[in-house]
Amino acid sequence: MTSPHHPPHNPPRAQPLMQTPQRRAILRQLHSKPSVKGAAIALALLLLTVLLAPLLAPQNPYDLGALDLMDGRLAPGSQAASGGRYWLGTDDQGRDMLSAILYGLRISLSVGLSAVVIATAIGSLVGLTAAYLGGRVDTLLMRLVDFILGFPTILVALVLLAMLGRGVDKVVIAIVAVQWAHYARIMRARALQERKKEYIEAARNLGYSAWRIMTRHLLPNCIGPVLVFATIQIANAIALEATLSFLGVGVPITEPSLGLLIANGFQYLISGDYWISMLPGLALLALILAINLIGDRLREALDPRQQ
Repeated sequence: MTSPHHPPHNPPRAQPLMQTPQRRAILRQLHSKPSVKGAAIALALLLLTVLLAPLLAPQNPYDLGALDLMDGRLAPGSQAASGGRYWLGTDDQGRDMLSAILYGLRISLSVGLSAVVIATAIGSLVGLTAAYLGGRVDTLLMRLVDFILGFPTILVALVLLAMLGRGVDKVVIAIVAVQWAHYARIMRARALQERKKEYIEAARNLGYSAWRIMTRHLLPNCIGPVLVFATIQIANAIALEATLSFLGVGVPITEPSLGLLIANGFQYLISGDYWISMLPGLALLALILAINLIGDRLREALDPRQQ
């Protein structure tokens, strides 16, 4: 018999994040929506083309020696001066638009995924720490979160990039700086509910460290809503990178970013060279729409109140 003053050596274990029947039910709900299936197929095709971009792209848009100004602003399907065909046309520098879009999708996805992974890690750590320790630590961290969220996202990103300069890594830093607070707030709200449960109290009574309790007990049971939110934030990060690049403060002009491609062709819309701006814009729209559809339906599947 266990004395009330001596807790058992093995505290009650936290329930797994998602039981197998729950996972199957969620997959069935996701599979039942034609829009979600279409979005998943589109996203899979986009990811495949991004991974195979060096093999699929007719031209390396990074190689300035491969560009020919004589091929500038050719309409889709035009014949190249050196042979071959530009199926999606060229921009003002003679860059093949198909190649530029494929490589631009790589940059958009790499920036979006990198920013979301880093922001999720930072925000989750801050939210867990604030919820578990409470008191002044919670107050201080949450006031910092409120301070960050009190400013417009695009304004903070513009100020940071004005100080850091242009570059893919700089854009990732700017996006992380404006996104981590959202994850911290969601993680804290979930962790406040979990920390009052029996398995957390038992772990405390056994003398486990705060770090062990937060990472091995709290985190697995709080990460679900954060991951769903992160799925949607990937699309937001991609859109923010494109906006910053369009404004001329994002990635360098030597990188075929979708935002830069749209900006480069914007001035030629009046003259009828629509493909320089429109085609990268459609690729960006398809990527963001596919991610948002999957993220929204995943959120509905995990939240019974939204069924």
